[in-house]
Amino acid sequence: MLRGERFNKADRAIRIGFWLNAMLMIMKLAAGHYGDSEAVFADGVESACDFIAIGMTLVALKLGRKPYDEDHPYGHGKAESLSAIFVSVIIGATGAWILYGSISTMVHGTYPNPALIAVLAAAVTIVVKELLYRYSVRVGRSLGSPALLAIAKDHRKDAVTSVATLIGVSFAYFGASVMDPIAAGITSFFIFSIGYQTFRSSAHELMDGQPEQELLRAITLLAEKVEGVDQVHEIRARHSGQFLIVDLKLDMNPEMTVKRSHAIATQVKEEIFDHFNNVGDVMIHINPSDEPHEDLNRL
Repeated sequence: MLRGERFNKADRAIRIGFWLNAMLMIMKLAAGHYGDSEAVFADGVESACDFIAIGMTLVALKLGRKPYDEDHPYGHGKAESLSAIFVSVIIGATGAWILYGSISTMVHGTYPNPALIAVLAAAVTIVVKELLYRYSVRVGRSLGSPALLAIAKDHRKDAVTSVATLIGVSFAYFGASVMDPIAAGITSFFIFSIGYQTFRSSAHELMDGQPEQELLRAITLLAEKVEGVDQVHEIRARHSGQFLIVDLKLDMNPEMTVKRSHAIATQVKEEIFDHFNNVGDVMIHINPSDEPHEDLNRL
């Protein structure tokens, strides 16, 4: 998949979520207001926060698709991880807001009597948001996009929230009004968990944390199959948005000419590019394989 195709695919997935979220926001705000449901109206306000988060992610994708330049030799992919951090904060703040609202409602003891339109709005939201989650997470995993995966988790958070909203507003519709704020309060803790997971994975990428060991082992095995490579002395990798930047240290015959070792290193790089379409760059260092050596490192 070409670089432009990757970003166009991610951009399309986020835009679909953007406009569907906008329609859901309008529907829930109207249903909550006219259907006399505090929970559904709060769900609509939550969608407004998501609307802002998705907009920020679109901006991050536009910045992240810019190629490397003199000031950013490793590209602009970190913009996606920064956007994912922002989304995680929005998710956490939403959970805190819902928890505060549910506690406040129970303290004051004034419970609404919602209309059927509020129940239907919550049910529609569950279906749409779960479909959006499955679509976004499928595209996000295929591209390795932290921004799109964060938005997918935000869609799942909305679906979970709306399940609680549906339960609460349904009980309230049939007379058990206290269940509306109780269900919302319980849901807020699920939202906190989703926000924490999103923040943790995005922070790991911003801190140049290693990707999955299975991926590193696969790249190592591929490099060691190339004729002339005695073994992979060390492999490191870090995320830059949808791409991985890989550092390889290869042990080779010390009598090999520079030209020959360069040709082998180029072949290794080409093999990695052919088999892993999410690898953006591979930096290769060559060591003589007949003697032990220590790496110089001040980190």
